[in-house]
Amino acid sequence: MERPIRKLDRYPDARDEKVLASVPYSLPTKSTAPQKGNMELPAPDSASRQVNIRYVDNDCHQRTASSLVQRRYAWRGYQISGLSTMQPDRITLSGYDRDDAVATISVGLDAQSGLFVDTLFGEELNALRGLGTRVCEFTRLAINEALGSLPVIAALFHTAYIYARRIRSCTDLVVEVNPRHVRFYERMLGFQVVGPARMDTRVQALAALLHLDLAYAEAQIAEFGGTAEYAPRIRSLYPFFFSPQEERGIESRFPCLRSDV
Repeated sequence: MERPIRKLDRYPDARDEKVLASVPYSLPTKSTAPQKGNMELPAPDSASRQVNIRYVDNDCHQRTASSLVQRRYAWRGYQISGLSTMQPDRITLSGYDRDDAVATISVGLDAQSGLFVDTLFGEELNALRGLGTRVCEFTRLAINEALGSLPVIAALFHTAYIYARRIRSCTDLVVEVNPRHVRFYERMLGFQVVGPARMDTRVQALAALLHLDLAYAEAQIAEFGGTAEYAPRIRSLYPFFFSPQEERGIESRFPCLRSDV
């Protein structure tokens, strides 16, 4: 695919060295708020804002990210604990509109203590590990209900991917989602279902295990990243990802996280 030439407008503000990536988004200006859970693109009559994605490295950012996670999961009827304290095998990335946390995701690396998804899907994880993979998991994905923005979701997911794939050399990604969200992950990101859904007693809801070969994601980013113009035709989240050039710039801003765990 011929990549359109465009201005790279998603680099972070050079004045804030802690920002890993930035992405503009639009907030509707009409009095009617978007429906909760709506992930459609914003209407043309909207006010432009910017989300700055940062690595959560202090208690203040940890609290704001935890508050967002708990509020969004409570809206779905799930009662979950906040984000765990900072650990060497688990990081949190959060998107901020000014000082407000509006998006967050956690990346867990497969260490001696295992992954969160081992609780329900340990057998499936062990089978994947037996293939010589380096597995990671994405957890605690939460987006402010006012955003409903595919570019913000893509930017957050892509930044987490850069850490997992580029910094930590992970080969495979797993996520645990409610079965009603499976089609979104399959269609928009290329995940595949692993085994039957199971009841998660921690939140009293069914959970499905999804798997993504990160080599597939890498190829999709190389082909489609930075080509949002093609998103309606391709029906994928990858055109909203950063371009390969932008990805390299974001990777270079992760130096403090390069040591082995």
